[in-house]
Amino acid sequence: MSSARLNRWSACALVLAALALSACRGEISQEPPVAILRNMYFQPKYVAQSKSLFFQDKRTMRLPVEGTVAREMEITPQLGEGRSADGTGFVDTIPIQIVQRVGDMDRLVTRGQGRYGIYCVPCHDGVGTGKGLVIQRAQNQAFQPPSFHDDRIRKMTDGQLFQTISYGANNMPAYGPQLPIEDRWAIVAYVRALQISQANNRGVQQ
Repeated sequence: MSSARLNRWSACALVLAALALSACRGEISQEPPVAILRNMYFQPKYVAQSKSLFFQDKRTMRLPVEGTVAREMEITPQLGEGRSADGTGFVDTIPIQIVQRVGDMDRLVTRGQGRYGIYCVPCHDGVGTGKGLVIQRAQNQAFQPPSFHDDRIRKMTDGQLFQTISYGANNMPAYGPQLPIEDRWAIVAYVRALQISQANNRGVQQ
C-alpha cells in the first residue's frame, strides 16, 4: 500500500473516530434505560396516604392485625413492664433473666453507670441528689427532681423505678422509646448502688 493511500485511510479513521466521540458527548439517548432487575424500579407496593383499589375503604394504610407483636417487643410483663405476672403490682427486684442476659450483676451495674452518666446525670447529678446542671441553670423549683436518697424513692420497688424510667414522671421524659429494656434495668441497678454507697457515707441504716 502506497504512503498516499495509507495517509488517506488514516485521515478517514481519524474523522470517523472524531465523529463517534462527538456523538457520545452531550447527547441524550431516547432509548429506555437497560434495567436488568426491573422489579427494583417497578415495585408492587403502596405509597403512604395513597388510594387502594383492593380494600373496601380505599385506604392503603392498615392497622396491624389484632394481637400482632413486634419482633423486638418483650411480652413478659415482669421483664418489659416491671410488673408482676398478674399485672396488679410491681416486681420487687430486678428479674434474674435480665441479669443473665447481661452476664452478672456486676456487669449490669457497670452498664447502668454508663447509661446513667448519659441520660440521668444532667438532671439528677452524679450521686442522685437531683441537683444536676440542668436544674441549677433552670433556677426553677418546678423542675426540681426528687433525690434518690429520699425514703420514698429508697422504698420503691425495682419494678416501679423501671416504670418511671420507661414512661417518665412529671417533667421527666419517657426513656422507653430510646433505651433498650436491659439498659433501663441497668440504670435501676446503678441507682440502687448509688443509694447504698451514699447511705454508707451518711451513716443511714440499711
